[in-house]
Amino acid sequence: MKDCLFCKIVGGEIPAHKIFEDENTLAFLDIGGDFYGHTLVVPKVHCTNILDCPPNVLAAVMATVQKIAKHFVENCGFDGVNILANNNAAAQQAIMHLHIHIIPRKNGDFDDIYKPRQKTEFDLVEIQKQLLLGN
Repeated sequence: MKDCLFCKIVGGEIPAHKIFEDENTLAFLDIGGDFYGHTLVVPKVHCTNILDCPPNVLAAVMATVQKIAKHFVENCGFDGVNILANNNAAAQQAIMHLHIHIIPRKNGDFDDIYKPRQKTEFDLVEIQKQLLLGN
């Protein structure tokens, strides 16, 4: 896509600090400076997000995510990783090209990545009826 930031990175029009690349995916450091080693994995073909991504492309992206996550833990001294994906503006997706965030973690490195929320008592039976796949 002509105006897509990540398509421009994939195409070499914009430089990136690459962590890994294969024929289907590219992984590079996020320039936001929020977390040490924050890495983004993108498909080389344009997909908006998980919702419109062909299954074979998504499988390639997730294989790369797993490879990098294991590398961070097994070879780079991290104790774990957060893996996140925001899909559509309502879920705070800022760049409309599928990207998976990998945030390498060390025990005790910083507070919870998720803001604590007050527990809500939901009717799980009603929610299950509404969300059951196949309805």
